[in-house]
Amino acid sequence: MKVLVTVKRVPDPEAKLKVDPEGKGIVTQGLKFVVNPFDEIAIEEGLKMKEKHKAEVVLVSIGKKDSTEQLRTGLAMGADRAILVLTDDGADSEVVARILTKVYEMEKPDIVLMGKQAVDDDMNQAGQLLAEYLGIPQATFASKVELSADLKSAKVTREIDGGMETLEIQLPAVITADLRLNTPRYASLPGIMKAKTKPFKEIPAAELGVQVKPKVKILKLEEPPKRKGGIKVETVQELVLKLKNEAKVL
Repeated sequence: MKVLVTVKRVPDPEAKLKVDPEGKGIVTQGLKFVVNPFDEIAIEEGLKMKEKHKAEVVLVSIGKKDSTEQLRTGLAMGADRAILVLTDDGADSEVVARILTKVYEMEKPDIVLMGKQAVDDDMNQAGQLLAEYLGIPQATFASKVELSADLKSAKVTREIDGGMETLEIQLPAVITADLRLNTPRYASLPGIMKAKTKPFKEIPAAELGVQVKPKVKILKLEEPPKRKGGIKVETVQELVLKLKNEAKVL
């Protein structure tokens, strides 16, 4: 059994971000980058499949050489090998899905595990697009994954508005991880040392025959307006008047 897990390099969610002077991106100088938290959960789920079903866990990332750091983190957690598709162009969700389609065709995994979304752009599109391009089943927002005894299908519990839904899908399939799926492990010192010698392959995006020019362009970024301090009112009547005459919400 083979599990392909996506890994995206994103700014640390705890970091204070600043928009660059041109309004085209963020200031990256001195900024810490990490594995996308949802992808980290996907890695952990792949490792659980490795431990229980002897699956091979293959990581894949798309981007510049900098993404090597995040792939090494996943290898230190316990993944078997990694693939970095090199491109200097900012890949949107459609380009990511096209590239992953080519990687899937090369690797032929039984399951593709992805974070449900990346915390830098919150698009939540790549997994759904990939499943459509490949013509295979998908289960998004997974909070529980159970593989069948013959490893031919999976039951996926997913979070929906107002409750939970359980799907049974045939493999191969795309599954995207939600927060409640698991708690990712920390990389051990032996794991960190072993990660340095694990197979690591780099593939220029041009060799995959994919048009890497994004279809979506960021025209402008701007910080949200600073919130004004609140005020206290003495009576309910005063509150209603302010909501109606000042806030214009009534």
